[in-house]
Amino acid sequence: MTLDDCLRLDAQDPLRTLRDQFLLPEGVIYLDGNSLGVLPKAAPARVAEVVAREWGEGLIRSWNTAGWFDLPQRLGDKVARLIGAAPGEVVCTDSTSINLYKVLFAAIAQAKAADAKRRVVLSERSNFPTDLYIAESLCREHGLTLQLIDSEAELPAALTQDVAVLMLTHVNYRTGAMHDMKAVTAAAHAAGALTVWDLAHSAGAVPVALNDSNADFAIGCGYKYLNGGPGAPAFAWVHTRHAGQFMQPLSGWWGHAAPFEFSPHYRPAPGVGRYLCGTQPIVSLAALECGLDTVLAAEAHGGMAALRAKSLALTDAFISLVEERLPGQFQLITPRDHARRGSQVCLALQQQQTPTQAYAIVQALIARGVIGDYRAGDSQMPDILRFGFTPLYLGLADVWHSVEHLVQVMERKEWTQPEFNAKNAVT
Repeated sequence: MTLDDCLRLDAQDPLRTLRDQFLLPEGVIYLDGNSLGVLPKAAPARVAEVVAREWGEGLIRSWNTAGWFDLPQRLGDKVARLIGAAPGEVVCTDSTSINLYKVLFAAIAQAKAADAKRRVVLSERSNFPTDLYIAESLCREHGLTLQLIDSEAELPAALTQDVAVLMLTHVNYRTGAMHDMKAVTAAAHAAGALTVWDLAHSAGAVPVALNDSNADFAIGCGYKYLNGGPGAPAFAWVHTRHAGQFMQPLSGWWGHAAPFEFSPHYRPAPGVGRYLCGTQPIVSLAALECGLDTVLAAEAHGGMAALRAKSLALTDAFISLVEERLPGQFQLITPRDHARRGSQVCLALQQQQTPTQAYAIVQALIARGVIGDYRAGDSQMPDILRFGFTPLYLGLADVWHSVEHLVQVMERKEWTQPEFNAKNAVT
């Protein structure tokens, strides 16, 4: 694939105009949208409007006149369109970790009520650490055991009658490997376990079908592929068969059935509304809505199916070009199989010449304006060069140029320069 091929295909891309929604720095190829999405052009003006007009002029009246009060549900309905949920099933609120605490608590309570002998929360050792930390905390509180498997191949044997909840991240943050949500959920249910899915690397990146998969609980963040800004509010989804059954543990006034009744006793709101807690971060929610609208703009061009097709084309091209132009230098960590791949490509060095080489390569690329990121290895996994591909604002020419920069970094051994060879804080 030549640069001319990429430019020709980009010119034919029906999604190419979606890039105009973003403020992209000149001279930057941004391959880190799986960590923090790009700034939507609409966000600065919208945030300024919330601060100056709605807060500055409307003051407390804006809870009603500007629609602040129903923002968690209204934005939740927008998220629902991206994750295969129905209106009224999702709320945008709090952080991913806090929402995971809520839904995992509810899932454990429900599982124990159905069968008190179930004493295990099952997950993957490679799950995102905060998920494991939250699970450890809840297991300690409830007298359960957190059991970790090293691969999906171990899942059938691990789904015993002791398992109360299976907690998985749909797309692995480190490798980009994606679970078959429908099949895994069916296996968990056949074993009598409930499922909790983390969609942090899925929502807005790959098609998700929560209701079609018959999932139980799900959470996800707003600042990666949803472009909601740093620390954007997260979201929580609960299947309707569970939503009104159990209370979540953070029973704040916003999740009360009648918040302005100011009753001294908690009465949970119906449905997923009870998964709200305290007063909502309105400025952050306003920015998140701008990000959600950038993804929903793809609905006019085929929606998530079209974004997924482009994502696969981008990641296929990146893999092909790396293997063609840098033969034998990198190992592909991300699955080749489209059904098993998220919207990122992860590479490891075939032979790492120094302990900091992978990190230094990423830093050399960043110095050139190609922003990816790095994840340190462990006993199970080598050091990772991680590249996220957001089809809303990337094209095949960006892929070609990013690989050209990688080729030059390797040929010129830029990773040996002292400024790139000191391992400290990483992106």
